[in-house]
Amino acid sequence: MKLTQTNDVKVYTVSGSDTGRSLPDWLARKRKRSLKNDLAYQSRIELIQDFGFPEASNRVRVTEDGQWCMATGTYKPQMRIFDFNSLSMSFDRHTNIENLTFLLLEDSWRKSVHLQIDRYIEFHTPMGLHHSLRIPHYGRDLVYCRWAAEVLVPAEGREVYRINLERGGFMKPFEVNEEVKEVLTGVQSDVHGLLAFGTDLGTTELWDPRVGSRVATVERVSTDSITALAFDPTGLQLATGNAEGLVRLYDLRSPMPLLTKDQGYSYPIQNLIYLPPVHSESETKLLSADKRIIKIWSPSDGTPWTSIEPSVDINDVAHVKGSGMLFTANEGPDMHTFFIPELGPAPKWCSFLDNVTEEMEESVISGVNGEVTATTYDNYKFLTKPQLEQLSLSHLVGSSVLRPYMHGYFVKQELYEQARLIANPWGWEEQRKRMVQERIEKEREGRIRSSGKKVASKVKVNQKLAERLAKLEEKLDRRAARKAEKEKEKAMAEGDEDMEGEDEAGEEKAQEQTKVMEDPRFKDLWTNPDFEVDETSFQYMLHNPSSRPTADGANGDTRKRLTAVEEEDAESSNASSDDESSSSESEPEEKPKKQFKEKKAPIMRISTASYRTQGHSSKESGPARKEQSFGSRMAAGEHNRKRERNFSKGQVYGDTEFTYKVEKKQPGGKSDAHRPVNRGGNADRRKDRRSASGNTFRRMGV
Repeated sequence: MKLTQTNDVKVYTVSGSDTGRSLPDWLARKRKRSLKNDLAYQSRIELIQDFGFPEASNRVRVTEDGQWCMATGTYKPQMRIFDFNSLSMSFDRHTNIENLTFLLLEDSWRKSVHLQIDRYIEFHTPMGLHHSLRIPHYGRDLVYCRWAAEVLVPAEGREVYRINLERGGFMKPFEVNEEVKEVLTGVQSDVHGLLAFGTDLGTTELWDPRVGSRVATVERVSTDSITALAFDPTGLQLATGNAEGLVRLYDLRSPMPLLTKDQGYSYPIQNLIYLPPVHSESETKLLSADKRIIKIWSPSDGTPWTSIEPSVDINDVAHVKGSGMLFTANEGPDMHTFFIPELGPAPKWCSFLDNVTEEMEESVISGVNGEVTATTYDNYKFLTKPQLEQLSLSHLVGSSVLRPYMHGYFVKQELYEQARLIANPWGWEEQRKRMVQERIEKEREGRIRSSGKKVASKVKVNQKLAERLAKLEEKLDRRAARKAEKEKEKAMAEGDEDMEGEDEAGEEKAQEQTKVMEDPRFKDLWTNPDFEVDETSFQYMLHNPSSRPTADGANGDTRKRLTAVEEEDAESSNASSDDESSSSESEPEEKPKKQFKEKKAPIMRISTASYRTQGHSSKESGPARKEQSFGSRMAAGEHNRKRERNFSKGQVYGDTEFTYKVEKKQPGGKSDAHRPVNRGGNADRRKDRRSASGNTFRRMGV
């Protein structure tokens, strides 16, 4: 049993193609005998035994007493009677031609009338076919007038045929508007007995069976033909559905529609059913169905209540009165059974459903379509085309060994195992190594690591990506926390009164945000090896040109890996540095900025006036002299000559006195006593150096 939820209304799919594990036809025929040993197949829920047809079902009806169900289907054309007390099929009966629609003439199934697609109308009893007759034109629908015991047959043309069951013959037909080419549907109210017929022109004509004449016509709003009609329990409201999927509600006292509801898929409306309230607190609801979806909504304002969308096309819908159970005849072997507890309780013959649904309250599947799960079979393996080529089985495509299914093929499990062993003989050894490596990694994960490593250690695939995402999320969290703290301090300084409400809203918003590592949409990215990121591939390098992949998939990270303790120390130091930086940023005015003196660019100029050999110095080294006149230069020369005279007298300027004594080189080499003093400490290096000029000071080593 499957549970779906729309607008907080739980819908249980009790039986149908969406429940249990379905088997393909070719596989079901082959494994029919072995299903008794299949626990998964035996544990499925089958509310009514054999509730379906070999190919498809056309119509389904529930008797007034709520104890029987009759349905018609194909192929071969047949009808089936189901007994609710025994939860099984009572009997089936085959017919000569396919059924279009049928009606139950009394509270049980014992008398029924069937409209066939070959213009025949058949009357069935428990003994079998009672009588059959033929109408002049192809019929479209059946209406039973209980007050006059007449069967009305809307058909092609402008006539509605009348068959009186008491007299056993045809009565004068009802003739609708002359422009009408086809009467598609009809219905009678149980309150006032008026008949309503929908035409291909989009009009709805109301007839009184007591006088046999038309009493009113609901003018067409559009040219789309009317395909479904229904009176509400009070008899004052009429619902019409057209071929474009629009449902309009009319009050019999007004020609204009009260409400227009779009089904959404532009398919013809097939069924309109008013669902009376079971509880006094609830209100009447309207069910509208096309071949795609069933919608239940409020007829007062059109508010949607819930919807049901089976996986196959719908042909007919029936409601079990006084309960929340719906039956559908559809294009599939199994007819569907839906149970809506909020619509009503389970029927008496399956009251155990209430207990079953209470146990399933915890396993709610959100979404309209529910959860989509993959279907697998024990003795068969599903392979795609690339997998077939990898196993060297592509040459078997088209043979009976491979069964095509969707985007791949089913192959026997034995053949798959043999092909995999041949393609990779060392597969078991690789699997064993992989298991050992996983166990080692699991033991390593048990060690103390930083918070980022804890998140990344939970994944089995893409460890590098997980670590990067964890670090990025931590960085964003710290930044958001600092930003929130600043905003809070600023608001407190300004005296904002609404700050508490904003803080609560921000906390709720932060709780609603889901991290990437915890998002269920990306679950396979961390567990499925098929989603592993190959950082050495061309596509990865094309999208990440700055990365430098290595053999192990790391982006050029050749640094030595830290231990767990070192990682914690590094993280704590980073956290303290972050706190210091944040505090320094928050108080920029308390600590003055340090002023640095800009260095002047060196003057790349050599001139005779500013050039000084090693050992000479001037009092101050200023910028280069500007251009001067001849008189000023002479005055400067006189000043320099006075300074030279003062130096020759031994006069001291400052704290240091320099005296130079130049000696000539003695022939035959120098002794250690006469070796000049090595002030640079490079005497050994300059010993073998060739002199580049005749500079006296350079030969002295100065």
